[in-house]
Amino acid sequence: MKKLTADVVVIGAGTAGMGAFRNALLHTQNVYLIENHTYGTTCARVGCMPSKLLIAAAEARHHALHTDPFGVHLDKDSVQVNGKEVMARVKAERDRFVGFVVEDVLAWDESKRIMGNARLLDEHTVQIDDHTQIHADRIVIATGSRPAIFPQWEALGDKCIVNDDVFSWDTLPESVAVFGAGVIGLELGQALKRLGVRVEIFSVGGAIGGISDPVVSEQAKEIFGAELPLHLNAETEVALNADGKVEVKWSDNGESGVFVADYLLAAAGRRPNVDNIGLENIKIERDARGVPIADPYTMQTSVPHIFIAGDASNQLPLLHEAADQGKIAGENAGRFPNIREGLRRSMIGVVFTNPQIASVGNRFATLQQQFGAEFEQHVAVGEVSFKNQGRSRVMLVNQGHLRVYAEKATGRLLGAEMVGPAAEHLAHLLAWAHQLQLTVPQMLDLAFYHPVIEEGLRTALRDVAAKLD
Repeated sequence: MKKLTADVVVIGAGTAGMGAFRNALLHTQNVYLIENHTYGTTCARVGCMPSKLLIAAAEARHHALHTDPFGVHLDKDSVQVNGKEVMARVKAERDRFVGFVVEDVLAWDESKRIMGNARLLDEHTVQIDDHTQIHADRIVIATGSRPAIFPQWEALGDKCIVNDDVFSWDTLPESVAVFGAGVIGLELGQALKRLGVRVEIFSVGGAIGGISDPVVSEQAKEIFGAELPLHLNAETEVALNADGKVEVKWSDNGESGVFVADYLLAAAGRRPNVDNIGLENIKIERDARGVPIADPYTMQTSVPHIFIAGDASNQLPLLHEAADQGKIAGENAGRFPNIREGLRRSMIGVVFTNPQIASVGNRFATLQQQFGAEFEQHVAVGEVSFKNQGRSRVMLVNQGHLRVYAEKATGRLLGAEMVGPAAEHLAHLLAWAHQLQLTVPQMLDLAFYHPVIEEGLRTALRDVAAKLD
């Protein structure tokens, strides 16, 4: 067995791991990067980018089928979806994005890249399969996450799929039962439906798209429920029928039914990959899910020389967050023990459905938890419906709702949640204002063009401004 010594070992070569490795190298060249599967980040290979390619194809068909209100009439029978061509483009472009990532990794010193399963034997020893053992002064855990598969689905065999499997299809199936109404389930469920696949969505708890604001949530349920069968408080039984299809027996608020599908898409959350890396061999403080607890500004765990970043940290499982965390963890591991707080940006999250869903800064539930019974004394809420917003009506995308939250005493923007047109762009404006700690009056002093969807944001800001102390 090969035995090495290192200043820093980074476990995982995803977005966070690559960032950690790159930034640790700024302080020492004795850094090793370990990957257990293949290079190419989750985002590029099976996440952000291929899902947006599928969504783009779905939008093309959806627009072609909904031109009549503009006075533009198409022969609906001529709007055909070629599943093989759809998936060929998704995979080709996906491979292109992955290729760029792999090029970056392969440009690094080959002797510092090790392929295999890493496991901690103690606080300083990393074992890679049965071929390499590294004594490391510092360690960065960046092992990512994986989709959660519930035990009752395991009997479905290869009929139970995750989002990774969707992007390996050669063509589109006829039907899919989506379990989970969060970001992944809602994005893929709507995209598949718009491509002509029969889709029903099942979940428990009543939430949709990660929205915590009750007003925005109800709007979202109304909008997406008009397009997709949603069973958001469902009790389900799943099994393979005599034809080898997935049979879902469900009941939800007094209604019941059976949905038969080619596949069950498991989209009910992701699990940090920290359960098989030897954490039981070290004394490290962990949360209820077994994830090492880390300072969000330094990414340092309770073991001073061990850091954690990305989806493995169970903080905010978003690519830009993983990149920021990886940078912070890598820099601090590289210059240890000279630990510094890194830049943490305002929270921004986007669901690429149509209409889009977005949240910025403090979500409604966070503020409720913070202020409790005194919520209304401290927080002003402004809102706007997009139903009659000028530019939205012009483009026939006039549906959805935006709610912004501000501190009553100071007028400072606290956060926002929304479902509506151009939410990805509105969210960026709000995130910048939130990070700069602008007040609502200061935001209203900034430029708004006409006619644009952003005028809807101005309406919400005016509404909240009238409620400030």
